[in-house]
Amino acid sequence: MTSSTTVHSPLRLYGRSGELAILDGLLARLWQGDGGALVLTAPPGLGRSALLREAATTHRPRGPVLYATAAPDERGPHALLGPAPGPGTPEALLARLRERGAARPLLVCADDAHAWDPASRTALALAARRLGPGSRVALLIAADDDPAFAGLPALRLGPLDEDAAAALLDRLAGGGEGVPGGVEGPLRLPGVTGGLDPVVRAELLREAAGNPRLLTGLTRRLTPDQLAGRTPLPCPLPGAEGVLAAHADRLDGLPAHTRALLLLAAAAQEHEPAGAGADALLLLRAGTRTGLPRDFLDGVLFGSAATEGFLQRAGSRVHFSHPLFARAVLHHAPPARRRATHELLAGLLAETGDRAAASAPTGGHSASPGAPVRSGEGPARPAHPDARAASSARPAHSGARPALPGTPAEPLGDRAALPLAALVQLSCAAPGPDTVLAARLEAVATAPYPHGERSSALCRAAALTTDPPLRSARFAAAAEQAALAGDPDRARALLARTGAAGEQSASPGLAPYVHGLLALRTGPAADAHAALIAAAALLGRYDLRRALDALLGAAEAAWVAGDTRGYLEAMGRVDLTPYDRAFASYRAGMCAVLAGRTAEGHELLRRCLEPMSRAAPTTETAPAALLRAGVAALVLGEVAAACRTGARALAAVRTRGPDALLPQALEHLAYAELRAGLHAGARAHALEGLHAARRTGQPNSSVHLHAVLALAASVEGPAEACAAHCDAALAGAGPHGLAQPATLATWARARADLAAGRSDEAAARLGPLVRPGPRQGHFAARMLAVPCYVEAAVLAGRAAEESDELHAAVAEFAGWTARTADPQAPAQLARCHALLAPAEEADARYAEALAHHDRAGGDFERARTQLLYGQWLRRRRRTREARTPLRDALVAFQRCSARAWAERAAGELRAAGEQGPSVRPATDWALSVLTPQQQRIARCVAEGATNREVALRLSLSPRTVDHHLRNVFAALGIRSRTELARLLGPEGP
Repeated sequence: MTSSTTVHSPLRLYGRSGELAILDGLLARLWQGDGGALVLTAPPGLGRSALLREAATTHRPRGPVLYATAAPDERGPHALLGPAPGPGTPEALLARLRERGAARPLLVCADDAHAWDPASRTALALAARRLGPGSRVALLIAADDDPAFAGLPALRLGPLDEDAAAALLDRLAGGGEGVPGGVEGPLRLPGVTGGLDPVVRAELLREAAGNPRLLTGLTRRLTPDQLAGRTPLPCPLPGAEGVLAAHADRLDGLPAHTRALLLLAAAAQEHEPAGAGADALLLLRAGTRTGLPRDFLDGVLFGSAATEGFLQRAGSRVHFSHPLFARAVLHHAPPARRRATHELLAGLLAETGDRAAASAPTGGHSASPGAPVRSGEGPARPAHPDARAASSARPAHSGARPALPGTPAEPLGDRAALPLAALVQLSCAAPGPDTVLAARLEAVATAPYPHGERSSALCRAAALTTDPPLRSARFAAAAEQAALAGDPDRARALLARTGAAGEQSASPGLAPYVHGLLALRTGPAADAHAALIAAAALLGRYDLRRALDALLGAAEAAWVAGDTRGYLEAMGRVDLTPYDRAFASYRAGMCAVLAGRTAEGHELLRRCLEPMSRAAPTTETAPAALLRAGVAALVLGEVAAACRTGARALAAVRTRGPDALLPQALEHLAYAELRAGLHAGARAHALEGLHAARRTGQPNSSVHLHAVLALAASVEGPAEACAAHCDAALAGAGPHGLAQPATLATWARARADLAAGRSDEAAARLGPLVRPGPRQGHFAARMLAVPCYVEAAVLAGRAAEESDELHAAVAEFAGWTARTADPQAPAQLARCHALLAPAEEADARYAEALAHHDRAGGDFERARTQLLYGQWLRRRRRTREARTPLRDALVAFQRCSARAWAERAAGELRAAGEQGPSVRPATDWALSVLTPQQQRIARCVAEGATNREVALRLSLSPRTVDHHLRNVFAALGIRSRTELARLLGPEGP
């Protein structure tokens, strides 16, 4: 039948501009008398039908459209052409299509062609293959992966990207009139006039995973109050039934053995982390126990046997080709059979124990998202001790591994001894609420299980709980574990199920505590401080460990905001009674330093370093203790000790977890390396930290890491990278009140200005940071910028104009130098005195500074002093004397890869009458920090190629090109293709 009156196109297709361009190209060729065929393949719900309708609407003004919809009674050639007068052969079908297209170009759309009978599919495929050049017929086929259409030109649809899915959701919530994924006509969601709650929005996008039809179904099934965040979300979210049923349609025609194995594979994924798939050995044992033939199992799990495109193997893991397939298999199975499958798997897991727990990082009590750190008279945040993974009432997992009989029912009688994976399988089999099983899940969901698995188990425990306060508390505990696992979006979604901040929870204060920890990494620092102070007051009545964590998180929020009073208030509320001497010394030392009792504070903080001189710690609290020791070392100025403890802390976090702590561990190590002059190592660790912060959803950590990268780029260059990292740091620091990274980023930009010879601009940036006033920099960072300020002001000719301010800054820096153990501080102080000294004293001051450098080491700071000394000599016409320090400065800058500074030194050396060695251009640097594959992609993009063109040129997939290009941008500190072209343009190598 024709679609001229029955097929309607949505007003807009989100995220399909590339696919629409391909369809437009097909139609353009058709209108020029050169048709063809194209197969649109995708799992259900991704918009195949919507694209067909869009193509039909576009073509209709130019010619007729034959359209077979997905309805069961419209499957086959008869739906396109009516009853055939003769046999339904491919030749007859092709002849009739050509006849219809003789007068005007004909577009034929066959939706869900995989559901046609085999003879019709074969006829359609052969007809499509015989549409040669000059044909006035174009055939668009929408189908699942089907061998009948193999060899035809195909366009595979992927999920919507994040931006497109978000735009679609906004349209849905705002009452949009048409959406992709099979939804026609108006869609209105009354009552959501204020917009979606951000947490609900994130959970819907997460659950839909880029499937527009699923996103539409989920959104339609929620009430306005649920969408607005006024009432908790249901668990699980409703609305997926249509998409799951469409996926399950393929199951009925599969062999019984295949269906049985698919059910086992889907059920076996339920106790695994998201995306981990199922254990092939567990599937082999389960399949053997259920009577599946061994040769069939071996062929599918370890050989090359096919499962109709459902399963894929990756080593010892078995994955579904699309996550919705697994959900569809479970949804399609009869409830009794599904429960029996879960019970069988629980029994098998109980027989062998839980290998996952034995090999998992133990990070359970090592730290929280608000855990250790930055602190001291150099930018680092104050430490946060270990967070309890679960309530103090929850017993630790015993590690018992019973050898239970193999029948599915027998393990049920001894739940107390079951490992976590078996309990999760039993929870999947539960027909309804089960208070005993829920309590056991909660009790076992502790170390050594990974935080993500604990979160899933606690979520299932909550789903089995009928008592609302206890249910809310378990959802809050699951949110805490999700945050520790580095999944803040999941944590927020779980918090949304607790109700209004968990007010009716059996654990009052737990939900606000998790909200505060999430705000510490993602929101304004002042909000996090207030939320955590309030949570500590609620928790202090029954959970001292979490109350401590909340106070330390509040102190950290105050620290990064530059709020000394807020820091002292939070730390002053900490009750030290249950904690060790090292932590007590840390707390007292930090408070003393911020209260102005520096000598007393330093003496206390030195006690934190003593335990770290021993052998590598093995306790669960090691990462937090090491991070605190690193902070103490920075406060004291012991930068070498800070590097050592930072490296050990990073190793401990990698070994023990939690994932949420990795960005902070990398940031602190990178910052310590910057202070030690190890700029290349700092850049590498900060880049890794930036990736980790993005992966774990911690934008505030990204801000800090951008500031560290800006400081590294102010030494190594190029200037574009420094500027980009500064912009990124300041863009995030401003709205969230993060004074510390804002100060560091401003200092970095000023130092880059100095390297480029823009001393006026550098002085203008640094003056407000180091002088008293409302724009004064962060208390832990401003002293570090004083030497740059003095240098910039003197070189800019402001020494007389700003004499009082300069001498006051140097006097304050001298006091700081007397208190700190930073090896560079005495040399920097002597350099400041040399810059401000009268001509007859400057020589001696520079000599004093260089003598301090000889004792301290460090190429970069020594080279800066030599450069300034050489400049001073040359400006006094002592040209011959100037060449030696300038030459030494140039070589030292080159040795530590400070290219912009080397260019400045080379310019001074040329002015002194000596042609210095050439300095490698910035383009060489840009390529040197990239891998060979990244270099090839960067060159192509700099020449103007699109991702698709680069993929064709280098024989890669567009997804691979996009992945490498993101890493190129991060490595070079740039954010656009334009910046890349400028950096690697025609004058590049």
